[in-house]
Amino acid sequence: MKLMKTLFAVALMGVACMACSQETAIRKNLAERLPNFPGIEEVTKSAMPGVWEIRTNGADIFYTDAEGNYLLQGSLIDTKQRRNLTEERIDKLTAIAFDALPLKDSFTIVRGNGKRHLAVFEDPNCGYCKRFERDLQKVDNITIHMFLYPILSADSTDKSKAIWCARDKGKTWQDWMVRDVPVAAASCDTAALTRNVEFGHKYKITGTPTLIFSNSERVPGAIDSKQIEQRLADAKN
Repeated sequence: MKLMKTLFAVALMGVACMACSQETAIRKNLAERLPNFPGIEEVTKSAMPGVWEIRTNGADIFYTDAEGNYLLQGSLIDTKQRRNLTEERIDKLTAIAFDALPLKDSFTIVRGNGKRHLAVFEDPNCGYCKRFERDLQKVDNITIHMFLYPILSADSTDKSKAIWCARDKGKTWQDWMVRDVPVAAASCDTAALTRNVEFGHKYKITGTPTLIFSNSERVPGAIDSKQIEQRLADAKN
């Protein structure tokens, strides 16, 4: 029995060493052959035999052989289970736990008892965001954690800075988004906006609005008040 355990342990070490050497070869060859390739965060075996998954700094997924001789980008599909393994992997990598959100870089809008919570990433020049904000007025008993996310234009950054530096951020934001009241220029420390954009890039927030509910459900794009109410109820349950 002791001999069997020893042989099993040696076999495991051999497999681990082989995997390590293959990862080293992949990293080395890609770095030499593709100097502009994004930084590699992780190299792991994929579900497909002989194919390795490469995760880059931006949470993009690529696939390669054991020596990095070939490189593929696209979806890996499990045909038996009818699952998009690449999509599932990216969703897992870019998932945002609600309690991990940098709330210090947001401002809050509270309605009613404020017991329900919703985080939103929005650009002040986003037309869909304006439509969303106007419908969001119908939702009561909620605390909205608003993350200014200026990604559409330089003017988005200017407006976001003015809103962030306003004496009453929530009122200034809603005046602009709901009532089209021009934003008055103001100045202050706006490092939070830079951190918001960096955070969004890390977690692949590519469009606005992007909603994150208290159960960490992430919804890209504008949804109406009825859909918001349903997701708030789901998050509570």
